[in-house]
Amino acid sequence: MITVLPVLDKGELLDIYSKYNVQLSVNSSATVARNGEQFLGVCLFEITKEDIIITELSPLDDLMLADGILRSALHIADYRGIFKAYYNNDNLTGVLKRLDFIKNEDEKSLKIEKLHQSSCNCEKNNK
Repeated sequence: MITVLPVLDKGELLDIYSKYNVQLSVNSSATVARNGEQFLGVCLFEITKEDIIITELSPLDDLMLADGILRSALHIADYRGIFKAYYNNDNLTGVLKRLDFIKNEDEKSLKIEKLHQSSCNCEKNNK
């Protein structure tokens, strides 16, 4: 069974951030997808009281999995009443466009409200 959950263990969080060569800060967090013990993917993000910034998303070649992992991270912000979402990694632009999550590409803002709509758009955007 596939699960996508936040990483709560600080040691595991440090290991994951190191693996992706991303600097860990006090606002760093992650959601990880697993099938049992098998690691499937991750979303790294920075979260404050004002916004969430997606710094890494993997895998980029499995749209349904990327969609689920991203939604899990954005759900954390939404649950906390945070409605501003951004990304700061240009490597994510393509997949975020395919998933229809980009609100404004110049601002690198994301549609957090998309959480309350149907998921993925994978079929129409995978063509």
